Amino acid sequence: MAEDFSVVVLASDLGIDARPFLTRSDEVDEQENWHDCPQYLGDEDFSDLDLLQFFTIQGLDKSGNRIFRIVGKYFPARVVSAERLKKYIFQKISYECPEGPFCLVYMHSTVQKDENSPGITILRWIYEDLPSDIKDRLQVVYFIHPGLRSRLVIATLGRLLLSGGLYWKIKYVSRLQYLWDEIKKGEVEIPDFVNNHDNVLEHRPLTDYGIEPDPFQLAEVQSSSFTLNRYENRWVS
Repeated sequence: MAEDFSVVVLASDLGIDARPFLTRSDEVDEQENWHDCPQYLGDEDFSDLDLLQFFTIQGLDKSGNRIFRIVGKYFPARVVSAERLKKYIFQKISYECPEGPFCLVYMHSTVQKDENSPGITILRWIYEDLPSDIKDRLQVVYFIHPGLRSRLVIATLGRLLLSGGLYWKIKYVSRLQYLWDEIKKGEVEIPDFVNNHDNVLEHRPLTDYGIEPDPFQLAEVQSSSFTLNRYENRWVS
């Protein structure tokens, strides 16, 4: 006798993950329990990713949450696959912070989209595949130096692509001075280029919105009309 089957029609433009609908229940259970498999964590060598220092454990924030620092500029998005990134993140959290609340300090300073960003859909996929206890232990995501584009993408697509739990945990930190309200100095290491970028934003606040002021300060040069008027007055006298 033929097996029962069903037809599920999904709109392709709604951003719905169709994998749970297109796989058998036993396959779904196997995928959901991938993080419980010991050999999954121990087989692969991640020493090359550790050397990059883009995902490291640090101190504590003022709420007592363990800090995982993420330096976006250090991540080579072109050469690290999404699957390997997911395994690495889960292994780091499971081994270095197996229990208790934690937070993420993500440094977006000078990140290049094509070089350093895995993409919001991949980040959503990684987050959704994490065990529920890890997602519950994540308390807050400090997003340092968010650009205009990042704010717009998260504001417009964040609620659709990110689960509600993660979306409401994101806290924008436009300047490092505001980070110290949440974390004591010395609890998280700040790379030099992040400090330099913070100084640039402090003196050129419009850079936050993608508007770069005149680097040559030409606006301070006297206008030609003023100069001509001055000489014109001399001729009249």
